[in-house]
Amino acid sequence: MPLVAGVDSSTQACKVVVRDASSGALVREGRAPHPDGTEVDPAAWESALDRALAQAGGLDDVAAVAVGGQQHGMVCLDDDGAVVRPALLWNDTRSAGAARDLTAELGGGQAWADAVGLVPVASFTVTKLRWLADAEPANAARTAAVCLPHDWLTWRLAGAPGLDALVTDRGDASGTGYWSAATGEYRPDLLERALGHGAVVPRVLDPAEPAGSTPDGVLLGPGSGDNAAAALGLAAEPGDVVCSIGTSGVVSIVSTTPAADPSGTVAGFADATGNFLPLIATLNAARVLDATARLLGVDLDELSRLALSAPPGAGGLVLVPYLEGERTPDRPDSTGALHGLTLATAQRAHLARAAVEGLLCGLADGLDAVAATGTPVRRVLLVGGGARSAAVRRIAPAVLGVPVLAPPPGEYVADGAARQAAWVLAAGEAPPEWPRPGTERHEADPVPHVRERYAEVRDLTADRLSAAGT
Repeated sequence: MPLVAGVDSSTQACKVVVRDASSGALVREGRAPHPDGTEVDPAAWESALDRALAQAGGLDDVAAVAVGGQQHGMVCLDDDGAVVRPALLWNDTRSAGAARDLTAELGGGQAWADAVGLVPVASFTVTKLRWLADAEPANAARTAAVCLPHDWLTWRLAGAPGLDALVTDRGDASGTGYWSAATGEYRPDLLERALGHGAVVPRVLDPAEPAGSTPDGVLLGPGSGDNAAAALGLAAEPGDVVCSIGTSGVVSIVSTTPAADPSGTVAGFADATGNFLPLIATLNAARVLDATARLLGVDLDELSRLALSAPPGAGGLVLVPYLEGERTPDRPDSTGALHGLTLATAQRAHLARAAVEGLLCGLADGLDAVAATGTPVRRVLLVGGGARSAAVRRIAPAVLGVPVLAPPPGEYVADGAARQAAWVLAAGEAPPEWPRPGTERHEADPVPHVRERYAEVRDLTADRLSAAGT
């Protein structure tokens, strides 16, 4: 049977899976790291893709390939298709001021929500373009086309045939800030407002529309952003909430109707199948666990054991884990805060528990927000590197207030891209019905006092930042 490949070009690494197009069975896989930082030369992504593909056995016997990639990253190209400057990644917060300016210029959050289903924050591409225009006007003037990481890699796989050949999909386009999931159209006026002039943008393909082929004849799928690709890899259906704990924390719900939240808490994204994916994202997720383990001098397994040995609520010790600023809530200049330290809570186990609960409380706020968009919650799927932690899996239902299903660890973004490639190859009406991943169910009695105490400290931190003028 034919083989298909799926790529996940994430913040930290490039992963490739090769699967049987009919059954979805994994045949082989590969991986290569990306450089650290919030600013990366896209050539590093292409190099990592080449190495990951080689480790996965190459594409010689593969019929179709699609790319899932980190959302929002700003890739600027000149008239010749050369990269103008290193790409700014989603987690680069230097455009926070630009986000505030753009929001005010259009008339506030309601105007942006009506226009494109989201309100600018530093993560979104439109704000990075305004930063570029303000901080690097010469580079802004050279910019002839703007695309996203997955768009650029798809274009490079096709042989970089010209700016007019750039393509994308609904899922990734909906995170730019100048394309509307509700209307299915670009808002070139918003791009021009940010960049200062017009630019070529990728053509938005239908969910299973071919994106061309490689020079060797391998069919290309449109690809998608990482969150939409993961939902496709999980075979998520309307009402399914995907709670992903990776570099970022993401809570999204598959919906049949678009969302537009003027507060900016929920971004009204599209998914990779023709539905919608209202979503919240936090900047601080699995690396909160990494940082706490490093602080305590333990590995992640021991951090998990320590957290599970402490009582719910950690005796009143609360960690607000804004270690890299924060996107939801929009506090790009904030820092982490530890509150409630006493002689009784000055324990390694209490700090470990506070770290896990702080991470989960941010996601619980997100679950409330996406549920409020109107789609009834059917089930909650807990995925991502952070979900490998036994403490996260066992504490999550108590903090989230609902049972959670934990699929086995896997490369669900790459799997979603591979499933899309199989869909494009088959030219079918719907994605292939590959076997769904099994799930481990976790239940626990809700502990509302944990979230109540966290909210007190979160809001106290916000009041202090406001008083300090940040």
